[in-house]
Amino acid sequence: MIRMSASHPYCLPRVPRVPRLPLLGAAALLALGTLSAPAWAAGRPATTPAPTVSAAMPVVTPTPQHMESAGRDLRVPDRVRLVLGDDVDAASIDVIKKALTSAGARHIDTAAAATAASPAGRAKLTVVAGSVKDRVVAAALRATGGTVPGTLVAEGYSLASRGDSIVLAGNDGDGVYYAAQTLRQLVTGKRTVAAVSITDHPAMPLRGSIEGFYGAPWSHTDRLDQLAFYGDIKANTYIYTPKDDAYLRDEWREPYPADKLADLRELIDQATAHHVDFTYALSPGLSVCYSDPADVSALKTKLGTLYDQGARSFYVALDDISYTKWNCEADQEKYGAPGRGSAGQAQADLLNAVQHDFIDTRPDAAPLQFVPTEYSDTADSAYKSVLREQLDPKVVVQWTGTDVVPPSISVADAEAASAVWGRKVFLWDNYPVNDYGQTTGRLLMAPYDKREAGLHKALSGIVLNPMNQAAASKVALFGGASFAWNDEDYDPARTWRAAAGYLAGGDPATTRALLAFFDTQHLAPTFGETDWQPQAPELAARLADFTEAWNSGSRARRQAALRELGAYADVLAGAPEQIRAGVGDPAFLAQTKPWLDALDAWGGSLDATLDGLRARLHSGSGDADFAEAAELAKQAAAYTTIPGTTRPQGTVKVADGVLDTFIERAPTL
Repeated sequence: MIRMSASHPYCLPRVPRVPRLPLLGAAALLALGTLSAPAWAAGRPATTPAPTVSAAMPVVTPTPQHMESAGRDLRVPDRVRLVLGDDVDAASIDVIKKALTSAGARHIDTAAAATAASPAGRAKLTVVAGSVKDRVVAAALRATGGTVPGTLVAEGYSLASRGDSIVLAGNDGDGVYYAAQTLRQLVTGKRTVAAVSITDHPAMPLRGSIEGFYGAPWSHTDRLDQLAFYGDIKANTYIYTPKDDAYLRDEWREPYPADKLADLRELIDQATAHHVDFTYALSPGLSVCYSDPADVSALKTKLGTLYDQGARSFYVALDDISYTKWNCEADQEKYGAPGRGSAGQAQADLLNAVQHDFIDTRPDAAPLQFVPTEYSDTADSAYKSVLREQLDPKVVVQWTGTDVVPPSISVADAEAASAVWGRKVFLWDNYPVNDYGQTTGRLLMAPYDKREAGLHKALSGIVLNPMNQAAASKVALFGGASFAWNDEDYDPARTWRAAAGYLAGGDPATTRALLAFFDTQHLAPTFGETDWQPQAPELAARLADFTEAWNSGSRARRQAALRELGAYADVLAGAPEQIRAGVGDPAFLAQTKPWLDALDAWGGSLDATLDGLRARLHSGSGDADFAEAAELAKQAAAYTTIPGTTRPQGTVKVADGVLDTFIERAPTL
């Protein structure tokens, strides 16, 4: 996040991926003995056996652009045939095999052009994966009830599952990978996969995160885990700009030591394996001399070092700097007195030099991205005017919304920003970043919300600025990636539940516990006094209903209200234990520990409060219980964030203003 702000920008085209397996020709395909029977090979509609019928189609996130049921679930036998066409990489094969294994397959016979001989055994289910431009894959798609799209949108795919066939047809290699990620979510049980027809593609080219916050950076392990996670949620962009990396900012001219360069190479390789573009961001603005050829050369040399490690996407950050002074006298001589217009001219010259002399000379490099000094409004200025008129149109401009932390973003807002910059802007969204004063002691785990459907018309993409707590940030990142993929059919609550289910590994009890925990971390502040997400809306509604029933004076209504709130209080009080037992990600448990510990105490305090009200209802006295509740509340309010992990440090907040207020007032009800 930007100093005294929370933002940063980015954008880029797709990068060549790991080598693909060779194309399976039609003759080789039909030479596979066990492939002579499936309907798609003969070009006729697939027959439909009669296993189980899904009660409803499974939830797939991001929501596909088009998805419809194709009838009864497919039966997954012990042995499955996997036929690989063009544009299928190792990562896609791995996701497909894991999905089939989770559905009960014990043997997966893989066929490729180089090994066309039929292996022993006979598969009752055939899975075909490859490029939709491969005529064999396209024929299989049609025969299985799918549709070959008329326009092949980058990263798009078609998927059809019916009868004894599943076909994953990607518009490109990324599309095959994303089809595999969808297949993973179509497993409806042990031995069953949903029968569906899907045609899908992302609405926005750029989707992901920007590590741009202050405070403790993510660890190398955190970053590796995040990049794998982005593949799961169909995010394709990670912008590397941690504020603690001196080689990005204060020492931007200096080369990386060998060990740090090796870490960056590992991150780039991990990103590529999961179909994510690693974007390297350099921040020279605090010391650059725009008119000095040596500095321009140093900038290109530094980016070239990362290009040599495999990076193909680059970014220049010119935020958090002043245009009231120059860093060298030569800039005064060339551009005149410092100011908005002269700063815009100097930056345009620098950025154009990088785009023309570095990016354009490397055909596989993505267009340059940059965050401007003025990044958080839509008002025109001398600075924006110069850049709008002189900046190479290929350069991607980031924008944080109508404020550093905007409470909402409308299509009109984005259109105004695109107009003032003369191109579609790339949204750097400062949620769920928690490195500024209003977020002290908070995790921000509300669903991604208040961004208007239709934003893809004015934005080139969205990246979220996450929390210091990488694993806990997955909740918001899950929503941000889903919105950027299909903003027209984005449901915040549905995606929030899906994020909880993902972290819970599909376990219903753990999913419910996580949602209760997320609710206590729902508040999302801005830099001002207006919060753009309320605190604990589920708990607040339940407490309001309880209070209304209690104040009615009816004994029966009070008893019913105690039972109802008591059931939810049990979920809340038991949530920490259930989460610790059911969430398989140790980083999530470690990073949320103070909040889970505090919720333990707050849950006990709520239970004691309800015991006091029960005692009062039955015997007229609950003072001992209320005293216990007060003591537990005092303990709960004393937990602090983990030293050195967040900026600023502070006491942990759990449903503050909701749960604490109810417990304090309950004795007077």
